[in-house]
Amino acid sequence: MNIYAYICFLSALSILLGFVTHKISDKVQSTIAITAAAMVGSLILLLLGTFGWFNLDQIAIDVMEKLDFKSFLLNGILGFLLFAGSLGIKLPVLKDQKWEITIFALFSTLASTLIIGLLIYGIAHLIGLEIALIYCIVFGALISPTDPIAVLAIIKNLRAPKRLSMQVEGESLFNDGVGLVIFVTVFAVAFGGQEATFGGIMSLFLHEAIGGILLGFVFGFIAHLLISATDDGSLEILLTLTIPTAGFMFANNVLHVSGALAMVVSGIMIGNWTRRSGFSEQSQRYLDHFWEMIDHFLNSLLFFLIGFAILLVDFNIYGVVLMIVAVPISLASRHVSLWMPFKALQQFRTYNPYTLKIMTWGGLRGGLALAMALSIPAKTAYANGIDVKELILLMTYSVVMFSILVQGSTVEPMIRKAKTVDPNREEYLQPTNNTSSH
Repeated sequence: MNIYAYICFLSALSILLGFVTHKISDKVQSTIAITAAAMVGSLILLLLGTFGWFNLDQIAIDVMEKLDFKSFLLNGILGFLLFAGSLGIKLPVLKDQKWEITIFALFSTLASTLIIGLLIYGIAHLIGLEIALIYCIVFGALISPTDPIAVLAIIKNLRAPKRLSMQVEGESLFNDGVGLVIFVTVFAVAFGGQEATFGGIMSLFLHEAIGGILLGFVFGFIAHLLISATDDGSLEILLTLTIPTAGFMFANNVLHVSGALAMVVSGIMIGNWTRRSGFSEQSQRYLDHFWEMIDHFLNSLLFFLIGFAILLVDFNIYGVVLMIVAVPISLASRHVSLWMPFKALQQFRTYNPYTLKIMTWGGLRGGLALAMALSIPAKTAYANGIDVKELILLMTYSVVMFSILVQGSTVEPMIRKAKTVDPNREEYLQPTNNTSSH
């Protein structure tokens, strides 16, 4: 069978699995249930294969390898998922949180990358694993950004307080783009022969990031003009599809700028500017329904594949040790990287007391981190004779699965508590002079 046939069958399986898990219990988020069920299914296949029964594990592994999870996500459905997520971002609330989101997306992502890299490097050498620091920083770069796909799929449905929700969702959407740029930059140094000079690294970073943001404005503006020029409801909705399809590919493959940031920026423009003044009345009603359906379908397929990604992992003793320490290191690093700017921001604003806890525990990692880990070339770097890619993939998978299954299923009590703290006006500007509270 070809790739299209595999995607068709896997899509149907993910939808049916979502239906079954929903019928069994509607209290568990569908994405969590789908991931858990797929992972359990993968382990059963591996166990059956170990005993020589059915040999379905080899068939499943072959399917996953042919599908190329990395290309499927990074060069495919990521554009759709980011665009769909950013359509729901309300610009007035985003403006209110612009400094928080900017600082968390830039400073915290970079700080977490360095902290994780240094800690993994130190622990690896403590257990006798001679791995170069640059490869540890590569892992830090791919695991530091929270995955907007996982965050939006789980946090959004829990209906957190408005501003707190925007901090988590907005930071996740933008630090995803920033994180991808950091990863591409570090990747170029580690595997692409890029000289590790400040000027060279900053040039690459700015080209990816600033280029992606500017291109997003261009895409959003062109789409707004085209949508405003017609009153055909179906055509207006179809025009939005051109951005995460041709636009995403043009950004990544032609201009080599951040397609992720371009999708976020253009999605915010379409979701706010064009929604108010470009769409016909009919399209305004159907825009969210159309993109929510696409988002839900692709999320079901993605989380299904995340559960099956364990079939691509080869276990070894050093990798198992790093798997165990990677989870607390990732959580601690995220907390520290958020705590530093958060304490500074508290001098100017008062926040919901659960903000830092929810941003730390609700900062989920998902398929994006796995896709970046899978993009690392195999058999190009070794530590104690072990392929560095395998070590990074093991750590990534453990953090992703813990994030989705444990953090994703236990963040709800925190959000419920946050709602009890003046849920309608959970954050205020500190009054200065005679200015009233915001």
